[in-house]
Amino acid sequence: MSDLLFRNISQYINLSEEDFQQFLKPFEFKAFKKKEIVLKEGECCLFEGFVLNGCFKVYYLNENGFEQTLYFAVEGWWITDIDSLINAVPSILNIEALEDSEVLMISKKDKEHLYETMPQIEKLFRIMNQKSSVALQRRILSLTGKTADKRYLEFLEKYPGLEQKITQQQVAAYLGITHEFLSKIRKKISLEK
Repeated sequence: MSDLLFRNISQYINLSEEDFQQFLKPFEFKAFKKKEIVLKEGECCLFEGFVLNGCFKVYYLNENGFEQTLYFAVEGWWITDIDSLINAVPSILNIEALEDSEVLMISKKDKEHLYETMPQIEKLFRIMNQKSSVALQRRILSLTGKTADKRYLEFLEKYPGLEQKITQQQVAAYLGITHEFLSKIRKKISLEK
């Protein structure tokens, strides 16, 4: 299981096997059942989690009570509410397992300790945070500047195979459209092929 995490971080930094084992020590393995809530709005987020397998949705409820999905976290992705974690404020996000899933979780305290004892880990998370910021910026630009058709095609490219694992309502919540409008888009795209 830790092989996936090792491959993930090796994209950003080089760690010896010994250093990787030291890095891995504070992580805790957790299994979640389908529909299990990992983080609920109003709770303080105390963790970052690396998805070993399965799928999660990170979402919030807008002022009308409609679900808005920020992102899906599949194998090799990280889950957290970074605002809540860093600023110790109640989360506005929910994180839910969409299928039986397994995660390696690390607390903020343990992560800070790694920063102090393993300087290359601070570099790792700095790079990952930069990449996350870029991804979120692109997501915002997509939501505000692209048609729903283009956002749907981007979703298919970004999350290959995920559409078969989740409901059309969940896809629509990610795209910021209604389920009915998504059906029209899917029909239009299938006719164009």
